Amino acid sequence: MTARKRSNSGGSDHEPADSQASSGPDTGSSDVALKKQIGLVSACGIIVGNIIGSGIFVSPKGVLANASSVGVSLIVWAASGLITAVGALCYAELGVTIPKSGGDYSYVKDIFGGLAGFLRLWIAVLVIYPTNQAVIALTFSNYILQPLFPSCLPPVSSLRLLAAGCLLLLTWVNCFSVRWATCVQDIFTAGKLLALGLIIVVGFVQICKGHYYWLEPVHAFETFRDYEIGLIAVSFLQGSFAYGGWNFLNYVTEELVDPYRNLPRAIFISIPVVTFVFVFANVAYVTAMSPQELLASNAVAVTFGEKLLGVFSWIMPLSVAFSTFGGVNGSLFTSSRLFFAGAREGHLPQVLAMIHVRRCTPIPALLFTLISTLLMLCTSDIYTLINYVGFINNLFYGITVAGQIVLRYKQPDMHRPIKVSLAWPVLFLLFWAFLLVFSLYSQPIACGVGLAIMMTGVPVYFLGVYWEKKPQCFETIIGNMSHLCQKLCFVVYPSTEDSPESRAAPAKDVDAGDDERGSRTAG
Repeated sequence: MTARKRSNSGGSDHEPADSQASSGPDTGSSDVALKKQIGLVSACGIIVGNIIGSGIFVSPKGVLANASSVGVSLIVWAASGLITAVGALCYAELGVTIPKSGGDYSYVKDIFGGLAGFLRLWIAVLVIYPTNQAVIALTFSNYILQPLFPSCLPPVSSLRLLAAGCLLLLTWVNCFSVRWATCVQDIFTAGKLLALGLIIVVGFVQICKGHYYWLEPVHAFETFRDYEIGLIAVSFLQGSFAYGGWNFLNYVTEELVDPYRNLPRAIFISIPVVTFVFVFANVAYVTAMSPQELLASNAVAVTFGEKLLGVFSWIMPLSVAFSTFGGVNGSLFTSSRLFFAGAREGHLPQVLAMIHVRRCTPIPALLFTLISTLLMLCTSDIYTLINYVGFINNLFYGITVAGQIVLRYKQPDMHRPIKVSLAWPVLFLLFWAFLLVFSLYSQPIACGVGLAIMMTGVPVYFLGVYWEKKPQCFETIIGNMSHLCQKLCFVVYPSTEDSPESRAAPAKDVDAGDDERGSRTAG
């Protein structure tokens, strides 16, 4: 943890190190910065690819089980998509009003202060992203290895080794090139959309053949258990969880080509596409399976393929593997930018705010993401942790959107390229308040543990960030470790337009002693 409290949003109070640690012309870090390489297509790929993971292929039954009927479950899928679109609309305004990478962390920090932002970052670093990436990677390895173990489950050690290999490969791709990473994301997003498109087309063929028994109103709302408001709320929680990832593009705002245009455009294109795909994929499922069959299946898309695709049924498990592989890539790409943004603001170790001098990729942040996820693979309590912090993740969605309203009143004259009606954030907050209150009522222990995990960040913030005048020996050790990481990863602090130091300070040689870096306090 750094020993400084940042005073400007650009995170530029570091002395720039020389971007050239090897022979060649003298080039300072003012020549090194994150490149704007993400166009509209790749931006849509990030949103769609992160939302569509394995869930829609494997277990859409969570919504159906709690909705109590096919008709209500389809309404929940559509309504969850509409609420997601409202939230994305609010984030679009925030994204172009506060055009910084880091997403809701950056918005919460700028609006509510450093401690609130740090707690959002803390829970993301500690649990949310390592657990999510570990689970997606394990799902990928399970579907790859399952054909090799047709009569039993794959060994846990094999699953973890293959998951680790997937994470290592994709981390290398992300370290090597932003363009390579976005190409991987685009290809695998297209692959999963084609697979879901196949499911939807086959579903329409089934309807044309007259197989729409469970879609007729009289049967669609036929209950297999009594309706309960609590169960309906749980089905909305499940539906909202399935749309998770809709805000990930906001984490990479600074790498978007023309973010004022492409950020909202990508959101307006991607969310309706995902909502259409989710609703009609579920329509297709019930043309081939009864609700009872769907609830009994452990992999709905695989069962669907076995029933209707015949010799081509292998497409479905392969599609799940492709979907999860692309999901891991998208999560690594966006979460590393969150950690990069946190380090730039002084909330994480300084070295995580550095990028490679030639490739302009945040290698330290990517390696940090990789290591935390590999550590999470070694624990058997991944799903328990996800259950604990799901409430906190939803809570910060609400806090972020509430910040949009606060910002309107605190800075009414602030330039806003997009300005939505306040009715939208109010609607979003009412919906999330309902879900959060019900979560507290139905799972008080899990929510309490999640809050306790988040609050462990309070002493860390005051000791690691707020307390500036740390012992000299501590500052020296941290400075030397950062310097060592610079040499190992060949990274420097990126230039920032709003930093006088990055423009005026002389470049320093990476190979020269830089002990004073660790001893400096906040400017």
